[in-house]
Amino acid sequence: MKIEQTALADVLLLTPTLHRDDRGAFFEGFNQRTMSAAGLPTNWVQDNFSISRRNVLRGIHYQITQPQAKLVRVTHGRVLDVAVDLRRGSPDFARSVAIELSGDDPRMVWIPEGFGHAFLVLSEVAGVAYKVTDFYSADGERTIAWDDPELAIPWPVAPRDVIVSARDRMGNRFRDAEFFP
Repeated sequence: MKIEQTALADVLLLTPTLHRDDRGAFFEGFNQRTMSAAGLPTNWVQDNFSISRRNVLRGIHYQITQPQAKLVRVTHGRVLDVAVDLRRGSPDFARSVAIELSGDDPRMVWIPEGFGHAFLVLSEVAGVAYKVTDFYSADGERTIAWDDPELAIPWPVAPRDVIVSARDRMGNRFRDAEFFP
């Protein structure tokens, strides 16, 4: 597995070795030895999966209590996956990185604790699978507005075409959000 830095030092791009033949393809999405050697978690407590249609935008979500690190991949379709650094003491505080993930490519994104996470579906339908390091906490869940001008995330869709949940429509402005130390 190839592990690379992204524009945010602590967000990593993981590319499993893809083995193709006339039957199709195979890759290891998780290998305990590889993850451990890279200093990444090997004890996941929950696997999550969502299916969304084109222009659905989920996020920017995070948990202020019981923070979750995530290992994100796309099973089918394409998404623009975004991580936002919410660690007040970080040199990358308030910066984001956007990476296109596809079911045709085994790449995964490692998002550590202290980051907000969002994704926008670019294909007709997309499946997003992610492992998390802590359980869901409704009391600790927070949302930042996906279109916050201070973050200026370059979403490749017109705002009028974005489909968001009621919760995401009510997301806090960045300046009013709770951050990690």
